[in-house]
Amino acid sequence: MTSRDDDRVRAIAFHLPQFHPIPENDRWWGPGFTEWTNVTRAKPSFVGHDQPQLPTEMGFYDLRVADTRARQAALAREHGIHGFCFYYYWFSGKRLLEAPVEAIRESGEPDFPYCLCWANENWTRRWDGAEREVLMAQRHLPGDDERLIADLLPHFRDPRYIRVGGRPLFIVYRIGVLPHVREMTERWRAAARAAGIGELYLCAAKTFDTGDATVHGFDAIVEFPPHGLRTVRMNDRIELVDPQFGGTVVDYRQFVVDCVTTRDPSYMLHRTVMPGWDNTARRGPNALVFANASPEVYELWLREVVARARTRPPGERLVFINAWNEWAEGAHLEPDRRYGRQYLQATKRALSYGEAAGESAFMRALASAA
Repeated sequence: MTSRDDDRVRAIAFHLPQFHPIPENDRWWGPGFTEWTNVTRAKPSFVGHDQPQLPTEMGFYDLRVADTRARQAALAREHGIHGFCFYYYWFSGKRLLEAPVEAIRESGEPDFPYCLCWANENWTRRWDGAEREVLMAQRHLPGDDERLIADLLPHFRDPRYIRVGGRPLFIVYRIGVLPHVREMTERWRAAARAAGIGELYLCAAKTFDTGDATVHGFDAIVEFPPHGLRTVRMNDRIELVDPQFGGTVVDYRQFVVDCVTTRDPSYMLHRTVMPGWDNTARRGPNALVFANASPEVYELWLREVVARARTRPPGERLVFINAWNEWAEGAHLEPDRRYGRQYLQATKRALSYGEAAGESAFMRALASAA
């Protein structure tokens, strides 16, 4: 790792691999199902609701195609993104949606940094990881800890794999559903050392039930908006076009203010921003929708997060973006028909921004953008 890698802020975008068919999805949702199936069916629920959200220059791609993966990496690199964090769907040795990342590992292409996040919750029909209508369950069987690390070793050895101080970065999406977490992280670390990998840099995503995960042997926490939502809903300020809508609408601008004014905790917290959120494509009239999202407000948010990251120790200056391509959840940097490349361009500007604007300056800039 060069000194430049140590000093700079590295932006890592979460990447969803569910853009190719698999036999399990064929059985559960119908032949040929991919994330695009839901995306194209979305409809607006209120006046000004931006649905469906559809891609432009990347098109309705298939991640099994090498050229698609290369184009994604080139587009991300062009706009200052350091690497992708791919979701890793692992169920006691059974993997789902593994084809894209395994093709990347085996081929060596594209030459673009990546890391993995274990999406360790139940796969459910409601897309929420709860116990209802479970399609693929997380069992947490004896021996799983060692088996998981053994399956990850080929990635940890990849020269493109993202490291923090030389340690492979691995994120766990939901530690609250795992038994004996401290013992688990100790076994992971021991297995990695025994395999010659050395130390791991373990992060817990701050999702449903994450507190200070460092007490369980993790090195840091990664924010995961919109988890932790506390912004007041604005349903009384919208004009419905779908009388069946019973979801929640939140002001994205106010959410950004609430996030920025939250103080950093005593443990290491890597901040995360999101370009928007609208899971209408998955949840229909029960969606969570962030209204008033824009590239301008997103850029202000990312600028502040980047400025905070610069105060971290060298090597740990990470920021995360949720997400690169969560099209069914309305959280994507990839160009769409409304904004084109504007979110990518805002990302590039924010990553090159200088010092923190300060809270009052941030508020003035936010008011101007709104």
